[in-house]
Amino acid sequence: MTTADTSKVPQSLEEIRANVAARYGAVAERVATGENLSACCDPGSGSSGCCGTTDERWDPITSDLYEAGETAGIPAEALLASLGCGNPTALAELKEGEVVLDLGSGGGIDVLLSAKRVGPTGKAYGLDMTDEMLALAIENKEKAGASNVEFLKGHIESIPLPSNTVDVIISNCVINLSGDKRKVLAEAFRVLKPGGRFAVSDVITREGLPDVVKESMALWTGCVAGALQESEFLALLKDVGFEHPTIEPTRVYTRADAAALLQGTGLDMSLAEQVNGKIISGFVRATKPGGAAATVSATTAARAAKPKRELSTLGQAMKSSGGGCGCGSGGCC
Repeated sequence: MTTADTSKVPQSLEEIRANVAARYGAVAERVATGENLSACCDPGSGSSGCCGTTDERWDPITSDLYEAGETAGIPAEALLASLGCGNPTALAELKEGEVVLDLGSGGGIDVLLSAKRVGPTGKAYGLDMTDEMLALAIENKEKAGASNVEFLKGHIESIPLPSNTVDVIISNCVINLSGDKRKVLAEAFRVLKPGGRFAVSDVITREGLPDVVKESMALWTGCVAGALQESEFLALLKDVGFEHPTIEPTRVYTRADAAALLQGTGLDMSLAEQVNGKIISGFVRATKPGGAAATVSATTAARAAKPKRELSTLGQAMKSSGGGCGCGSGGCC
């Protein structure tokens, strides 16, 4: 397996992918072999998945995301390999029969949860580039007995699905890991059906995050350094064609959380004060134009644009027609 570089973030998309794949592949292997099943944060390796590098088992980003009742019937390995920052399936308002795609599906927990929500007439796809995670996800699918689930290998910058085929795109703390976020959002827009919904959880930054934090590869693979600012995320969604983009904060990380994120990265721990409140987890929503809602809206607009007849004109028409309601001598329509 490729060894991850924990220094500064490389400029190449391929180098970023290699670092991310190495980090998350190692997590999948530990879960698959039964190592560290008590928590995803492994103090022995200094890795805590999606929270930077730390010697602590507690993780301010990935902890306490799912209710106990939600994960009933989901393999423990799927939960242990979850390195997300939210619970997109709980917020995406999935419906029976919908087709869902999870970008960066990891061990498969959000795909399996989505499959339960869309039911046997729906379909849940998971897309991941990491062989180890895909193997773990397929094993979890078999354990869960999920017949409406399919895992795909590929990159989120080039989704291996046809255009206009997906009702809802979800993702859990993955878009921030990409080195080409505009391409990710453009691909999401492409595969969504008209009227389709973009509903992802991600780490988002606020203005003022120190440059040294943004440049740390350990914090990039830890979902922080590569995160978009709120205004950048909303602007990119609009640029690629989405309508009504919004960000709903679900967690705002404190100084104590920042200290946990910085632990073991080699960065000055005094940065925690500057990071305080500058990192959030948020639920990002947007809609692809078109679909039933757009048809209703267009019909309403057409009716509103139809020329109106003055009451005096209507009165004259009624008298000349000989009818009582202005629609001819044959009677009232």
